[in-house]
Amino acid sequence: MSTLYISHGAPTLAMEPGATGEMLAGLAATLPRPRAILVVSAHWDTRYPRVSAAEKPETIHDFGGFPPAMYEMQYPVDGSPELAQDVYNLLAGAGITVAQDPSRGLDHGAWVPLKLMYPLADIPVTQLSIQSHSGPLAQYKMGQAISALQDEGVMILCSGAITHNLHDFFTMQRDAPLLPYVAEFANWMAEKAASNDIDALLDYRKLAPNAARAHPHEDHLVPLFVALGAAKGTMTRYQPENTFGILAMDAYVWPGSAS
Repeated sequence: MSTLYISHGAPTLAMEPGATGEMLAGLAATLPRPRAILVVSAHWDTRYPRVSAAEKPETIHDFGGFPPAMYEMQYPVDGSPELAQDVYNLLAGAGITVAQDPSRGLDHGAWVPLKLMYPLADIPVTQLSIQSHSGPLAQYKMGQAISALQDEGVMILCSGAITHNLHDFFTMQRDAPLLPYVAEFANWMAEKAASNDIDALLDYRKLAPNAARAHPHEDHLVPLFVALGAAKGTMTRYQPENTFGILAMDAYVWPGSAS
């Protein structure tokens, strides 16, 4: 089964999918169908890892100031307490402090891309939190601990943004010209991920061009390190578009095998 890191963009991606939505739908059609999906989203950030054991996870509308239709959208998927227990066991077995959350739903970093990839909501989903304060290495180790889930038919879907500086958000135009640093940073990250240069990626804050500007806070990038830890095989990069001048909508896919 595959591991993915996707840039989920603005919540309105659910209403205006554009080239990113087409890419996500195409991926879902070509990748092996998972028996369950574990989402690691930038929008559930906790002191230590928590995994949702909700049987019917609610659709969380964790945003403000968007069109009313956004708040009416639902993703009525089943949860997977069984998968939550597997995640708990793997993390605890690796010596990582972890807890289960009996009721946590799916934030927009989870349900927006899932709605585009699997609109029928017919694959069970649970969610694992990030710890942006703990840094890339801790998230990488968390990914290593859960990597075996892929052998059990579980897709690991890590959702964030390859660039995410909302201080540079200056336009409501989706097709605004891209600020130069966005491509410079995104291309550096993709090059290192494609060559599996984990040491460089873990030290991206010092080595990558414009790292602090691309990510003033690491919450949207640390899901990538979970994916890097879990991933098997050679990464493929997708570059469907850039949006609002600041968001490179890159996606990385690892096939789940060493070939």
